[in-house]
Amino acid sequence: MSHTIQVSKVTDPALLEKVFAIRREVFVDEQNCPPELEWEFEDESTHFLATVDGEPAGASRWRKTDKGYKLERFAVLKKFRGFGVGQELVKAVLNDLPNDTVYVYMHAQIQAVSLYEKFNFEKTGPEFEEAGIRHYKMVRNG
Repeated sequence: MSHTIQVSKVTDPALLEKVFAIRREVFVDEQNCPPELEWEFEDESTHFLATVDGEPAGASRWRKTDKGYKLERFAVLKKFRGFGVGQELVKAVLNDLPNDTVYVYMHAQIQAVSLYEKFNFEKTGPEFEEAGIRHYKMVRNG
């Protein structure tokens, strides 16, 4: 069965609420991330909402830091995993970065490393823990 996946940059408060609800379900409820670690830098971030057949399915964001551009908060609701939502989110976020972007990085959860490797991200440094979850810092080449 074929599904229509769409990813949109969102600024509308009602759509941002959907983004935050997805993140709350995935990070806070499912992965037990402390809420105070989950909600930071919201105003300075550019947010994305993925839908599958019109239904909210995933979220992500990017923000400019003193190092470069950090991709963050990739979350896909359990019932939509395996549909390609994560890949579409990564593509949309990368396509939205400014043309003069040089340094793009992320802190990737260990189970998502292979997804990001498809987009030329490489692990740098040792595994570390963030909010009780194992991660690698990944940097994009090219």
